Amino acid sequence: MAKKSKLKVFSLGGLQEIGKNLTVIEYGGDIIIIDCGVAFPEDEMLGIDLVIPDFNYLVKNKNKVKGILLTHGHEDHVGAIPYIYRELNVPLYATKLTLGLVENKLREHGLLNSVERVCASPGQKFKIGKFEAEFIAVTHSIADAAAIAIKTPLGMIVHSGDFKVDYTPIHGNKIDLQRFAALGSEGVLLFLCESTNVEAPGFTPSEKTVGAVFENIFNEKQHSRIMVATFASNIHRIQQIINSAVSHGRKVAVVGRSMQNNVKMASELGYLDVPDNILIDISEIKKYPDEQIAIISTGSQGEPLSALTRMATSEHKQISVKPGDTIIISASSIPGNEKSVSKVINELFKRGAEVIYEGMMDTHVSGHARQEELKLLHSLVRPKYFMPVHGEYRHLVLHKDLAVNLGYNKDDVFVAANGEVLEISTSHNVISAKFNGSVQADNVFVDGSGIGDVGNIVIRDRKHLSEDGLIIVTFAVCDKTKEILAGPEIISRGFVYVKESEELIKEAKRAVKKSLDRRKGKINGDWSYMRGIVKESLREFVWQKTKRSPMILPIITEL
Repeated sequence: MAKKSKLKVFSLGGLQEIGKNLTVIEYGGDIIIIDCGVAFPEDEMLGIDLVIPDFNYLVKNKNKVKGILLTHGHEDHVGAIPYIYRELNVPLYATKLTLGLVENKLREHGLLNSVERVCASPGQKFKIGKFEAEFIAVTHSIADAAAIAIKTPLGMIVHSGDFKVDYTPIHGNKIDLQRFAALGSEGVLLFLCESTNVEAPGFTPSEKTVGAVFENIFNEKQHSRIMVATFASNIHRIQQIINSAVSHGRKVAVVGRSMQNNVKMASELGYLDVPDNILIDISEIKKYPDEQIAIISTGSQGEPLSALTRMATSEHKQISVKPGDTIIISASSIPGNEKSVSKVINELFKRGAEVIYEGMMDTHVSGHARQEELKLLHSLVRPKYFMPVHGEYRHLVLHKDLAVNLGYNKDDVFVAANGEVLEISTSHNVISAKFNGSVQADNVFVDGSGIGDVGNIVIRDRKHLSEDGLIIVTFAVCDKTKEILAGPEIISRGFVYVKESEELIKEAKRAVKKSLDRRKGKINGDWSYMRGIVKESLREFVWQKTKRSPMILPIITEL
C-alpha cells in the first residue's frame, strides 16, 4: 500500500509581522503559493526601499511549484510578484482588478509578456496540480478581493485573505457568507484567517461612511483647493473622492505615477466611474480657480519620493502647497511609517495648509475584520484546525484566544512563525496536525536595483555609521623594507569636525603611533595585524576621550 503524503502549510511572510504575506501549501510533490507581498522598511533599515520574502525554498523546489494565487491587489499581498517571477515561471491566478494592478508592475519590470495570467471570478474553480482552488467573494478596502478555498487530498483549506463584512460595498459583490457556510457544512480541515484587526471589538464600519465625511469636508471647504492623499490601489476611496468632486463642480487632477496608472487601468476595466471631462492633467490646474480643483495624490505613508512629500518640501515641479489649501490624508499609518507621516504633516502645516488626518475626522476606515466579523466567519467555516495569519505576534495570540472562546480546542489552534511548517497527516483514517521543522524565511532587502545583496551585516554597518560616524586612518609603507613612510593621517566623517578638534586628532595620532611602536617587531609586513593594532588602539583612545564608538577604517598603501 502506497504511503500517503503529508500536507504541509507554512508562510514565508506575514506571521508575527505586518506585510510581505506569502503562504505555501505543499502536498505530494506539488506546491501552490497564496499571495506574494512586500513590507515597508522599518526605521533601522537604513537606505532600504522594500522588504520581500525569502524565495530560497521555492527556488530550490521550483519544479514543484504549480501556480501563484492572489487574494487582492494591495502591496502587502502582490508587491513582490515582479521579484518572484524573476525566479519562477508558473501561472498566476487572480481576479480582474488584481490582475490589472499586477500587470502594471510586471510591465514596469519588463515581465508582462513572460507571465501566464489567468483571470478568476468568484465561484470559479481551477485544477492546479493535486489541488483545486476556488475564489470566494469578500469585501475589503479594494474591489475584487477574494478568499481562496483549496481542496487537497487530505481535506479543504480555506484562506480568508484580507476581509471585512461590508453590506454596502462601493463596487462589486458582497461577501459570500453563504459559500463559507456551505464549505463549513461540507467540512473544512484548516482555516487560515487574517488577524490584523483582532484587537478591535465590534464591526468595522462600511467604506461608504468615508464618502459621507468627504461630502462634509467638500461642503465646508468650498473656497479651498482640496487635495486627498490615499493608497493608489484603494480604488473604492478614489471613487468616493471623485464622487464628491463631481457633486461640487470640481475638476480632478491625479498626481503620482502609480496613482495615474491605477486610475487609468481601473477606469478602462470598469472599476471606476469617472464622468466625461472631469479628469484633467496636472499641468492644467492653473487654468481653474482653487474652488474648482480637487487633487488625488500618492504619499499617504510619507514615502520620501511620493507626490505629497515632494509638495510638502516644495520639490514638486507642478504643485506648490499654499495657505488656504485643505489636505486630507485618507489612510492610517502602516506600523513603522508614523514618523514619516508626521514629518510630512508638519511640513504641510508650515506652508499654511489645513491638514485633516487620522484621529481628526473619519477620513479612513479599515478594510480588516474586527472581532465580531471574525467570530462570524469562524462560526460559518467551523474548521478542524485553525492557524491565525497576517498579524504581529500579539494579533496571532489574541486571535487564538478568540477562537478558543468560540469553542476551539486550544491544541487545534497553531500560532506559527515565518518558516515554521504545520504538517497534517493521516494514520488509520485519523487526521493529526503538528509543527514539524522549518524552512528558511528571512527578510530580503531591496535597495535600488539590488535584491538581497544588502544583508543584516550591511544594515548593521549603516546603523553604526549613522549613529557614531567614521574615522579613516591612512598610512604609506615601503613594500620592500616594510617601514612606515608616512602617517598616520586621520580623516573623520560624522564623528567630529576635524578643524575644531585638532588637539583630539593629534592625540589620536600619537596613541596610534605609540601602539605601533610597541609592536614594531611583530608587524614585519603583516598588514592585517597592523590594521588590528590600529583599530584596537584608536577604539580604546576614542572611547576614553569621547565615550563614542565610531567605525574605524585603516587604509595601508604600499609604495
